[in-house]
This record gives sequence, structure tokens and C-alpha cells, in this order.
Amino acid sequence: MKILIADTFPGSHVTALKNRGHQITFDPDLEADALDNAIGENEILIVRGTAVRASTLENGKALRLVVRAGAGTNSIDKVHAAKANVRVCNVPGANATAVAELVMGLIIAIDRNIESNACDLKAGIWNKKKYSRARGLHGQNIGILGLGAVGLAVAERARAFGMKIYAVHKPDRLLETERRIRAVGITQVRSLEELLPVCDIVSLHMPLAQETKRMVNESFLDKMKAGAIFINTSRGDLVDETALIQAMDSKDIRAGLDVYNDEPGTGIRTFESKLARHKRVCGTHHIGASTEQAQNAVADGVMEIIQSYENGDLKYCVNN
Repeated sequence: MKILIADTFPGSHVTALKNRGHQITFDPDLEADALDNAIGENEILIVRGTAVRASTLENGKALRLVVRAGAGTNSIDKVHAAKANVRVCNVPGANATAVAELVMGLIIAIDRNIESNACDLKAGIWNKKKYSRARGLHGQNIGILGLGAVGLAVAERARAFGMKIYAVHKPDRLLETERRIRAVGITQVRSLEELLPVCDIVSLHMPLAQETKRMVNESFLDKMKAGAIFINTSRGDLVDETALIQAMDSKDIRAGLDVYNDEPGTGIRTFESKLARHKRVCGTHHIGASTEQAQNAVADGVMEIIQSYENGDLKYCVNN
């Protein structure tokens, strides 16, 4: 089969696909605007963050499968794909550990003021009095919104830090998820209105959908504790950035962010973001899933999907 890999992908896995007899076009620098011309006669398209638009799906006359090398598929026009008889698959859970590790890193960095600590030290400024002030994480309440693979991985790590974990109860959770909730010792409450006022840290792990877009708005932030920490490593569009800036200014809320509204895709470029530059933000460059371990695990999942496609038993399809 002809396969276009339009994003970063481990070289060992590219070689493995070639060894299986596939014709591989590997162009990790392709962006959404270039996909229309690049799709050609490829039957399979593999992407990470690159958007797959309706125009690409229309141009891909031979295209039958789009594989998102990761969990979220909001950057792919799944409705148009279904109309064009193109299946869309993802690799759920493979990068959960990497994202959870970044979440804990952001929480620690904010609590211990590591970013400013390191910058002042490099500038020749010694201020132990200022940087000795930290709240500490043991015994703090963390609210985790979204108990998928990443949310549960964060909960397991938060428990190891001696934190008290809260989540909103959902009656339709899988039995395996409920088992892990009990094992970790997560306290389930009835609503956000009950969770937000008691949590010192709130970590967001929700998919982007119509009902979750801008869910972190003025009303949400009003319910949070003054001085609380807000973490978002999921999707930038879940947050009303203007409301978050106002809350940081008025309530001393601090934020650890890996995602932003209108963030750039791959590559190096200028990014002018009032939120990212705010003094109470500790930010990273949408790198949550970008560890070598995670990328290899995701690539393994992509290989599994392609094998299942060849066998006529497609795995992890999200637009049946």
C-alpha cells in the first residue's frame, strides 16, 4: 500500500513499514495547506498534529484510512471523512504516561517557583528568602476533570505525592475505570460546583467537543479557590483565555499550560500569546506526548492499526 507519513514518526517504524512491502512517503514537515497536493494516490495517511481538512479528503481519491498518531482527533474532519468513505483511527492511551509526567512537572514547577528560581540564579541573583516560600503538595486537594487514560495516570501520580484526589461522578463509566478509581482512592462528587471550591489544583483532561469548548470560562474560574493552580495539557480551545487572564490577575490563580488557543503547529515560528506570556503562567510548547517512550508506544499502535486494516478488522476507528 502507499502510505504518506505527514508528521514526525520514529525511523525504526518507517523502516518496519517499508520491510512489510509498503511504499512510504515520509515528509514530517508537511503542514495542512500542503496536504492537498501531497496526498496523491496514497491509501493511508498518518498524522500527529497536522490538520486533515475536507479538501485533503476530497483530493485523496485513493485515500481510505487516516491514522492519528495520538489520542485526540479534533484536527481531522471526521464527518467529511465518513462521507468520503475514509476511516479515521487514533491510538488511545499510548502517550498517557508522558502527559501525566508533564502535568506533575508543571505542578511542581509552579509550587516551587522553579522557572523564576532558575532564571534569577542564571542572572546572578541569589534570593533564598523569596524562593523558600512554597505551599508543598502533600495533603493538597487536586481535582481531575476527565478520567480517561491521562486523567487516571495523573491521579496515580498525585496519590504518590500524598494528594487528595477529586473527580466528578459519571454513572456510565466502564467497570475497569471504576476499579482504578477505587484503587487510587478518588473521591467522586456530584458536580463541578462541588469540586472546584475545595480543590487547590485543577487539572483538565477533557476532549474537545461542542459541550467542552470554552468550558473553563468566567463562571468556572469564579468557583475556583483564590491562589489555586490550574493545569491544561489537553486542548487550548477548552479555555476562555481572556477569562483565565482576568482570574489570574484578580484571584492570584496560577496556570501550568501546554496548549493554547491558535497555537502554531509544527516547526519554529513566532507565537504572540498574551496568556503564554503572563507572569503567572508556567508554559510549555505542546510537548506533553513528546517523549521518546511515548512516541515509540504510539508508533507501535499505528503499526497495529495498519495491520488490522490489512486483515479487514480495523481497530480504534472513531467514525464508523
